[in-house]
Amino acid sequence: MPFFAELLIAIALVVSGIFGFVGSYGLIKLKDSVQRLHAPTKATTLGVGGVLIASMIYFYAKTGYISVHELLISVFLFLTAPITANFIAKAYMARNIGEKDLPQSSGAYGWSIYDDAPESTPGEGRPAE
Repeated sequence: MPFFAELLIAIALVVSGIFGFVGSYGLIKLKDSVQRLHAPTKATTLGVGGVLIASMIYFYAKTGYISVHELLISVFLFLTAPITANFIAKAYMARNIGEKDLPQSSGAYGWSIYDDAPESTPGEGRPAE
């Protein structure tokens, strides 16, 4: 394996280790659920992404082909981590924050955790207000 590939793999693994450590440390040290939400969703996602990048570089350097497994895992991880964080934040808001404590929604509808979904029929666009 060329030295340049080994160097890139080592850098990706070290950076991913730093992100993983920061995410884990933040999960332990931050005070409440909303603060803790950032540590695993952002730092740890970048840490896992670094490991996957290192794996892609390794298999490309070893076989000459790009492995799509790591790419698919990365896409799945980057798609699901924000959705998971959104659901955790909504659960926290529903349990700990009253509707009166939130600012008015700037959209046509209120907060999704307190208001019902707007009614619409299939094939129509956004319902009239």
